[in-house]
Amino acid sequence: MNRQLFEKLAEEDRLSPSSMEKIRAVTASTLFSVHWELKTILYLGVLLLSGGLGILIYKNIDTIGHQAILALIAVLCAGCFYYSNRHKLPFSRQKVPAANAFADYTVLLGCLLFITFITYLQAQYNVFGTRYGSATFIPMLVLFFSAYYFDHLGVLSMAITNFAAWAGIAITPFEILSRNDFSSDRIIYTGLAIGVVLIVAGILSTAKDFKQHFSFAYHNFGTHILLIACLSAMFVLPDFMLWFIVLGACCAGIYYTAMQARSFYFVVIVVLYAYTGLSYVVIRGIDASFRDLGGFYMLLFYFIGSGIAMARLLIVLNKKLKKHDSI
Repeated sequence: MNRQLFEKLAEEDRLSPSSMEKIRAVTASTLFSVHWELKTILYLGVLLLSGGLGILIYKNIDTIGHQAILALIAVLCAGCFYYSNRHKLPFSRQKVPAANAFADYTVLLGCLLFITFITYLQAQYNVFGTRYGSATFIPMLVLFFSAYYFDHLGVLSMAITNFAAWAGIAITPFEILSRNDFSSDRIIYTGLAIGVVLIVAGILSTAKDFKQHFSFAYHNFGTHILLIACLSAMFVLPDFMLWFIVLGACCAGIYYTAMQARSFYFVVIVVLYAYTGLSYVVIRGIDASFRDLGGFYMLLFYFIGSGIAMARLLIVLNKKLKKHDSI
C-alpha cells in the first residue's frame, strides 16, 4: 500500500482524518477498532431474535396456547428490564454510557417484547376494544420512560414513532382510519402539529441541557414529518400557493437553524423539500398555460436546468459550511 499517496491526499483534504487513521493503523500492522461493526451485528441479532420468535409462535400457536405464549413474552420482557436496571449506571442529565456491551441490547429487546406483548393482548383478547389510542398510548409512555431512564437513542426513536402513531389515531376520527383515507385534512394538520412539537422538543433538549444528544433524533423526525405534511397540504388541500408559502417559511426556519448548527444534512433536506414544492408549483403553472408539446419541452428544460442549479447550490453551501468550520 502506497502510504505516501494517502498522506498527500489527506494533506489536500481529499481524505477524511478518520479514514487516514484507519490506513495508518493497517499499514503499521496494529489493531484497529471494529466497535461499530460489532454493534451493528448485535443490533441485527436482536431484531432477528425478535422476528424469529414471532414467526416461531405464529407457526406453532395451535400447539403452544395463547396464555403460555403471553407468559413467555412477559417473562422474557421482565428479565430484560431486570438485567438492564441491575447493570445501568446512575441517571444523569448528560449522556450516560452503557455499563457493558449487552446493556443496550437487552433494553432494546425488552422494549420490543413489551410492544409484542401489548399487541398480542389486543389482537387476541381485544383488551382495549376499539380504543386504539389507549393501545398505543401505554407503549408510548413505557418507551419514552425507558429511553430517558436507560439513555437509549434507539428506544427514543421507537417512542417518537409510537407518539406519531398515537397522535394520528387519537386525533383522527375512526371513520377516516377505517376508510384508509390518508388524504384527510385532519391527518395533515396532525402531521404539522407533530412536526412542530418534535422540533420544539429538540430545541428544549439543547436549551435546557437535558439529554442534548437526543436533540438530533427529535429534529430529524420533526423536520421530515413537518415538511412532508406541508407537501401533502400542497398536493391535497385547496389554495396550494398558501401552503407553498408555509413550506417556504418552514424551510427558511430549518435552514437558519441548520446553518447555526453547521449541519449539512439538514441543509440538504431543506433544499430537497423546497425543490419538490417549487417543482410542483412550476408543473402546475406550465400545465395550466401550455397544453401542447411546448409545455413538455419547457418541463424538460426546467428539470435539467433546476437539477444542475440545485447540485451547484449544494456544493456552494457545503463549501460555506466547511469555510466556517475552519475559522
